[in-house]
Amino acid sequence: MRHVSNLPYETKTDDHVTIPTSDGIRLSARVWRPVSSDSEPVPAILEYIPYRKRDLTAERDAIHHPYMAGHGYACVRVDLRGTGDSEGVLRDEYLEREQADAEDVLAWLAEQPWCDGTTGMMGLSWGAFAALQVAARRPPSLGAIVISSFTDDRYADDMHYMGGALLSDNLAEAGTMFAYGTCPPDPAVVGPRWREMWHERLEGTRPWVLEWLRHQRRDDYWRHASVCEDYAAVRCPVLASSGWADGYSNAVTRLLGRLDVPRKGLIGPWSHKFPHLGEPGPAIGYLQEVVRWWDHWLKGVDNGVMDGPMLRAWMQDSVPPSTSYEERPGRWVAEPTWPSPRLTPVRYGLSRAGLTEEGAAGAEAAAATAGTAAAADTAANAGAEGGMTIQSPLSVGQFAGKWASYNAPPDLPYDQREEDGGSLVFETEPLAEPVEILGAPTVELEVSATEPVAMVAARLSDVSPRGSATRVTYGLLNLTRRDGHEDAPQPLEPGRRYRVTVQLNGVAQSFPAGHRIRLSLSTSYWPLAWPPPRPVLLTVHEGSALTLPVRPAGLPDDLPQEPFGEPEGTEPPTGTQLTAPEQRWRVTRDLVDYAAELEIVKDRGLVRIDDIGLDVGRRAYERYTSTADDFTSASGESAWTMSFRRDDWDVRVATRTVLSCDETEFRVDATLDGYENGKRVFSRTWNETVPRDLL
Repeated sequence: MRHVSNLPYETKTDDHVTIPTSDGIRLSARVWRPVSSDSEPVPAILEYIPYRKRDLTAERDAIHHPYMAGHGYACVRVDLRGTGDSEGVLRDEYLEREQADAEDVLAWLAEQPWCDGTTGMMGLSWGAFAALQVAARRPPSLGAIVISSFTDDRYADDMHYMGGALLSDNLAEAGTMFAYGTCPPDPAVVGPRWREMWHERLEGTRPWVLEWLRHQRRDDYWRHASVCEDYAAVRCPVLASSGWADGYSNAVTRLLGRLDVPRKGLIGPWSHKFPHLGEPGPAIGYLQEVVRWWDHWLKGVDNGVMDGPMLRAWMQDSVPPSTSYEERPGRWVAEPTWPSPRLTPVRYGLSRAGLTEEGAAGAEAAAATAGTAAAADTAANAGAEGGMTIQSPLSVGQFAGKWASYNAPPDLPYDQREEDGGSLVFETEPLAEPVEILGAPTVELEVSATEPVAMVAARLSDVSPRGSATRVTYGLLNLTRRDGHEDAPQPLEPGRRYRVTVQLNGVAQSFPAGHRIRLSLSTSYWPLAWPPPRPVLLTVHEGSALTLPVRPAGLPDDLPQEPFGEPEGTEPPTGTQLTAPEQRWRVTRDLVDYAAELEIVKDRGLVRIDDIGLDVGRRAYERYTSTADDFTSASGESAWTMSFRRDDWDVRVATRTVLSCDETEFRVDATLDGYENGKRVFSRTWNETVPRDLL
């Protein structure tokens, strides 16, 4: 990244500004703005998140907020109620109170003498959720939003549930917020009240995973703040982005297709990162795009920001399987509108011979694949009535990576060959010419199962001539939710056939000539998704099909290879690494007791934030275990330690949440401990159960 210091406007910073809310709570904000705004007011840009502006996001914030301020904006970074140096308690995500607070903040900003009365909102992840959700409430000053890595559907397309299946990230994210929401404010900012504020947080919190597990269906809890309930509520322009390696790769195209406001979409190869910090690369000059967006919609500059395509996307080239990439080779492609009329749905039938393009002259040619290992595995699973059966071992999914990649530690899916050994596999013959897809593949299945509760995981892979298999995209479906999320789930009748559709995550991918396209189906995908109560034998019948959104080759409006310019930002503050960080992603299996384990460590070590003299430590530990094919042995653990130290102030928070199950219930065992100067000053334990709801 190029650090820029020569910006159009000289800026100044207010490190701690308090903003009142309508119920009397005061929120803490940091403000970067042009010096000239004292006499020449400017639009205000709000980023509104719970991740501690003074320390934990200080480095990241310092890259983009001073940059935008230097282009003529008052940039305001606010800690949510109950986080950082703000008052109150954070009790859950996206509550009505949180959104009302945001409206209070926007109204306050619009009234400041340095603001011209116009505001925007931006953010990544929670900040993007907040911007989109608040936009649907239509606060009068809000003129535009810029959002990255978000969803418009909190039930069907977030880290809680996918296709009605429970994601392990539901536990992991709850563990994250269990820690972040119980950290103390900084005494250097709030003074001697810090201890009172901290204990209010400790007393007022509980493990959010309990609430999230109590809502296993799409109900009013999830409908609240899901913009998909009423796209027409959003009336301001939207610049939306995400990455193919992120868990949030689908919402950008949904907004493009369903909003009725000026909108642009951008999807790169990135994980859960802002595009100017994008990993895997290439990162792009995203902040330049953002400033142009603000200039047009908040200042009225006629700069052509709406010219060109509606969607710009990174078409990924084929790569060998790896758990991380520094760069993803490919090229930028453009679609003038979305949904794009230029995409062709190509349907492949599923049979013992593999994947056969329907309507092609290739039934006999496809049969030639019967000698391949994949086709042989499929044929061996043929059912007595012509169907193909699979009962996956619980180990399928250990190389699935994370639902949302952060590209550190390595968390992308690895070579799928071992996963495919426990799956039903269908392949094309070697491709005669390249095939490119853009959008969300779908799998239509005619299935029957031996149990009332079952799931199917569908994975699409790029198979090289050497046999390595790189997962391109995937989708999950809890078959009790086969009729959609709006209807009540229904148990399966064992042996009865059902017609179901599994939608895979959106992607842009090129399959080279000579490679094969592989579809793999499994009845478990642990630990990415929680397994059903019991192992299931699933039969896939003739008439099932895969549909790919094929993008024809040679379209004339592909973008230049570098249409965005070099990533820019202002220089972040310095930090001193006091203890070494640690990262670990380890899969182990014990062939004595058949125990399997995935262990994840993300320890940033102890870091001194030099300009405020604060030592900060963050350590996250996740562990997912199971035994043989005992589906009730699945257990997940999320444990965090957060520490803050300056002179004689030394505070630590330790949280631990364990989720386990039997056939009828989930069990949550959680602990929260607070330490001051090495002495435990707070401790609480939760031991609760939640019934399984056909899950």
